[in-house]
Amino acid sequence: MSTPHTYGRQQEKGRRHLLDLNAPRPVTNLEAEDRSLTNVQRWVASSIAVTTLLHMALAAIYAAMTVADDRLDAQVGLSAIAGAFGVMAVGAGLAIHGRRILSPWLALGIIPMLVGLWLALG
Repeated sequence: MSTPHTYGRQQEKGRRHLLDLNAPRPVTNLEAEDRSLTNVQRWVASSIAVTTLLHMALAAIYAAMTVADDRLDAQVGLSAIAGAFGVMAVGAGLAIHGRRILSPWLALGIIPMLVGLWLALG
């Protein structure tokens, strides 16, 4: 007795990943896909911009902490620069997402300045 021939079934089973011209994929909504890609690009760009500017603010805070204690002007100035970078970070995030730049959210940008003053003077 011979075993039934299953070569054809295995071949069909193995070729499911290939393109089937008799059953094409359904057409996707290109407009929705484009909006989704734009949204992802905005989030990536804003993440990079905000992270970079906040790193610069942290560098200014670190510089304020390492300045000699008798240089109060340098400590306050570097903390103010950290605050300016914080405001730029929030503004860049808002601008990239198409939001109004002058908003109450901009007040979050002064947090690095307050932290820098507290660490440098405290």
